[in-house]
Amino acid sequence: MQARGNISNLFVRLKFSAMMALDGITSNLLRTFLTVLGISIGVAAVISLMGIGEGARRSIVAQFESLGENVIVIKSNADNVKFEIEEAEILPERVTGIEYATPVIYTEDTPVRWRRDESEMNIVGVNESYPQIKDHPVISGNFFSSLHVKQRSPVVVLGYNVAKSLLNGRSPVGYTMKIDGINYRIIGVLGEKGEGKGDGIDDKIVIPYTSAMKIAKTKDILEIWAKSNSAEDAELAMVQLGRIYKRKVGLGSNIKPSTEEGEQPPGEGGGMDMPIEEPMPEPVPEEPEEPGEKENVFEKGEEPLTITSLNNLVKEADQANRIMTVLLGGIAAVSLLVGGIGIMNIMLVAVTERTSEIGVRRALGAKKEDLLIQFLLEAVYVSIIGCVAGIVLGAWAISIVAKYGLSAVVSLDSIRIAVFVALTSGLLFGVYPAINASNLPPVEALKRQ
Repeated sequence: MQARGNISNLFVRLKFSAMMALDGITSNLLRTFLTVLGISIGVAAVISLMGIGEGARRSIVAQFESLGENVIVIKSNADNVKFEIEEAEILPERVTGIEYATPVIYTEDTPVRWRRDESEMNIVGVNESYPQIKDHPVISGNFFSSLHVKQRSPVVVLGYNVAKSLLNGRSPVGYTMKIDGINYRIIGVLGEKGEGKGDGIDDKIVIPYTSAMKIAKTKDILEIWAKSNSAEDAELAMVQLGRIYKRKVGLGSNIKPSTEEGEQPPGEGGGMDMPIEEPMPEPVPEEPEEPGEKENVFEKGEEPLTITSLNNLVKEADQANRIMTVLLGGIAAVSLLVGGIGIMNIMLVAVTERTSEIGVRRALGAKKEDLLIQFLLEAVYVSIIGCVAGIVLGAWAISIVAKYGLSAVVSLDSIRIAVFVALTSGLLFGVYPAINASNLPPVEALKRQ
């Protein structure tokens, strides 16, 4: 019975302290409003800035993911590094982990004629594996086949926006258009990737790479796309491709080709024929070049060939943007600390103004714990109201930003962080005034009336 009475007494004291705290913040509405405003602005700043950062992160990651999952890009950056057509065709057979591969040919500002309209467009030349490599389905008609590629057939698959603009949204499959003065039959339309995604494929047209080579008037392949079934296979393929190609462009001065004609230097994981024209050696008067030593183009600061995993690019972009989002949130959290200092300042003023109330309560039997709880609750009340107002204000700010085209989202993480920092700062900065109020002697408090 005594324990039940103690619990009941504690409950009554807590209830009375809560009521007194509520009365304390409503007794001076202007002061409370200014304190709440500081907290709400801090919370809104954290939510809006982290929301903008999170939106940018998601947008960038989505752009990379739109290029295809588990895709590896092998690209030549030097004139002396070129690929044979057969290289791309045999990659799935020679490199473990690669399922599909295609040579890639780009042509820019190619003259295109549709009925009476003429324009210049960018063309991408690939083989029949493009839809599987880029995870890009055809929504109307069909993609071209390996036979079309071998025969250099004048067929074309249109990007979504290009197809949509031709017949006011109706499918143009079956019609013909002129590309570089030659009639091409439209056999398919690619699905929509979205603005800024898929390297702008919605505004391009796709043809067999053999036809693109004819338009570009080139026999050189400078880029290859490869596709793996899983991230693990992509990592394995990256290792093998690195060994093959880096040896062939002379990575490491300790790698020397054989002096016997026609013999290739040993390679790990297999090798493929890749014609590389030897660059003219630069004259070095101090030390003549050793016979048979291959020039190391990497030592000149060049990157003649890059092998890039799009999976790694997605991870790096995601990590970089997460760091940026955290930094933005940290900058905005400073305003919450300023709001917390504002709470402490206001609470100290309140303690000074309410010394008579404190003295009366202590004289009537209130304990130090009761006053401590009361003033702490006042700080918590102000923080909670500021949090709610700040969440609403932050969500409104993000909607305004998104309305004008920027990527911004209301992140649950930003809300959690903002609320945690606001409540913590409110509680911490309210402790000192609350302790001052609870330690005020009753006699001294009554004298200040």
